[in-house]
Amino acid sequence: MNQLKKGSKKLLNAWAFYDWANSVYTLTITSSIFPIFYSALFLSEVKRVEAFGTEFKSTALITFVTAFTFLVVAVMSPILSGIADYVGNKKNFLKFFCYLGSAGCIGLYWFSLDRIHLSLLFYFMGLIGYWGSLVYYNSYLPDIAFPEQQDSISAKGFSMGYVGSVLLLMINLAMVMTQESGESKMDMMRYSFVTVGLWWALFSQYSFKWLPKGVSSGHKITKDVVFNGFRELHAVWRELLENLRLKRYLYAFFVFSMAVQTIMLVAVYFGEEEIAWGSSDSKTFGLIGSILIIQLVAILGAFLTSRASSKYGNIRTLIGINFIWMALCVYAYFMVTPYQFYFGASLVGFVMGGVQSLARSTYSKFLPQTEDTTSYFSFFDVAEKIGIVIGMVIYGTIDQITGSMRNAILFLVVFFLAGIILLFRVPKLDSTQS
Repeated sequence: MNQLKKGSKKLLNAWAFYDWANSVYTLTITSSIFPIFYSALFLSEVKRVEAFGTEFKSTALITFVTAFTFLVVAVMSPILSGIADYVGNKKNFLKFFCYLGSAGCIGLYWFSLDRIHLSLLFYFMGLIGYWGSLVYYNSYLPDIAFPEQQDSISAKGFSMGYVGSVLLLMINLAMVMTQESGESKMDMMRYSFVTVGLWWALFSQYSFKWLPKGVSSGHKITKDVVFNGFRELHAVWRELLENLRLKRYLYAFFVFSMAVQTIMLVAVYFGEEEIAWGSSDSKTFGLIGSILIIQLVAILGAFLTSRASSKYGNIRTLIGINFIWMALCVYAYFMVTPYQFYFGASLVGFVMGGVQSLARSTYSKFLPQTEDTTSYFSFFDVAEKIGIVIGMVIYGTIDQITGSMRNAILFLVVFFLAGIILLFRVPKLDSTQS
């Protein structure tokens, strides 16, 4: 099979299609049905669970497990990216994490409090599979697209992901809401986890067919190669010290991404626990409905952000988005009613797609001329993951100690404010990158 040329429409679409395949994980497992399912396992008045020899608040436990998973990804990805660069087979690693995550999603069918450790292992597999694959997926962007194409194709990938994930979620929602008993609803939620795993594995095949394998070196893995990724990260860091613009952007990204990802990972747990829904059915329908609102608005948000970045510049647009995120944290602290939650969800959707798409493409545009894109995106990925670990641990600790997720989410204002200050310090070059 002939390799497609860089910048070709078919290659760009094949890359973006992986967003269609894997985004169902973030919507169904991370953001909607699994959080509702997990919360439903606990009695309304007893939100505590024994695990790892300690009693946890239910939301704090899943927060800490999530943070641990991101720590594993942060440590593991430099090793694997170093191997992928040395051997030249980043697509094989992308496939491995895809199938690992898919298996984890299917395994969630058996999630229960009676086997909490095995259940959390499946949750761990899904999460590590999704985020582990993204370092390789993101590193393809400068390989398959020219700089002037990267903003638009990055936004297109996120938009395709939103459309595909909303489609499957609507099917899953119909599966759940057509059931009459609570037990039947829970069974349908379990089946929805299986559909996510199958969707992810099957639709990714189109991307796997057309994406290049990588820059083949003909080398084989040896002991000396295993820690090559850390050496590459160190080399990247040395280069960053001499690139003031990219270094300052990464500082800003590290801080505001910490808060953005934390909110996205805990939003539904917050809505389930802190909003007065009235009845169980109203809660289920309302939470999933709010996630659909987020996804649909995010499509528009990603498009408008791409347009705004071309007019005002990437950095200025990111500063504006961070101001909105900061206001949202304050608003969330006072949310009580479902309608207030829906309004907040609409605003989250508007800025969620924009900040993710623009943060990724801005980093790609700021990179120096290099063929070693995997190492640079591995550094980007590790910075993001360490930020998430810090954000989730702080959030979970505040939740565990105070017993309120409101206090935890209000604290995230500090990170957005710091991110804004740091973005103002990024040097300007020209109107397309400022």
